[in-house]
Amino acid sequence: MRRPSEFQALRERGNSRTHLLVVLRFTPNGLPHARFGFIVGRSVAKQAVARNRLRRRMREVARRTPVKPGWDLLFIARSRAAGAAFDDLRAAMRDLERRAGLLAEPAAEVTVEGVS
Repeated sequence: MRRPSEFQALRERGNSRTHLLVVLRFTPNGLPHARFGFIVGRSVAKQAVARNRLRRRMREVARRTPVKPGWDLLFIARSRAAGAAFDDLRAAMRDLERRAGLLAEPAAEVTVEGVS
């Protein structure tokens, strides 16, 4: 999601789940894939470097987490997220996706004998 109109539509008609670190807004999009958006406002971190770092961390968690296709997800950082460890942020985002019923079944890990 890139356009302000997409973010606004999601904020107006989307469902939400909350956590101490992050808020999740979500709605079906009718596409064969999921789309993600991230908001980290100035109230979360004054410096752009800190906001961008938090946004990158949130994007990485979203990239690593399998989600059901056909959904728009908007993660809105709360002020406590700026000082949170990566593992805490990952746990918060996955908890929100689980509570929303958006987690896809994880693919079975492929293992090769003799390779560690």
